[in-house]
Amino acid sequence: MDNDTYGHVNNVVYYAYFDTVINEYLIRVGGLDIHAGDVIGLAIETHCKFHAPLSFPETIDAGLRVGKLGNSSVRYEIGLFRSGDAAPAATGHFVHVFVERESRRPTAMPPAIRAALERLVVA
Repeated sequence: MDNDTYGHVNNVVYYAYFDTVINEYLIRVGGLDIHAGDVIGLAIETHCKFHAPLSFPETIDAGLRVGKLGNSSVRYEIGLFRSGDAAPAATGHFVHVFVERESRRPTAMPPAIRAALERLVVA
């Protein structure tokens, strides 16, 4: 389902890739519990700029960094690369606000998640 009628990855799929890169990192490194954790991240802003087409079944490498880290929010910056290419096929960002799962009210991100994100902050 990744490729569209034109034979390349459809634009909406790039956002799914971004989401996967972010959540995989938060789960693996930050200990995010997507099923039962008290705190979750909600996307409040997204952006993608397309530089070159990608097609399934190409292998895609992803880069993730943090452009801005607040108390309850973070701006992730993502690059998607055709495997072996130095130039990105797509670049973009997601902004998450961390909220209490039940109330959906903003809250400080958990210390383990903050520590994981601090490792990705760029100057």
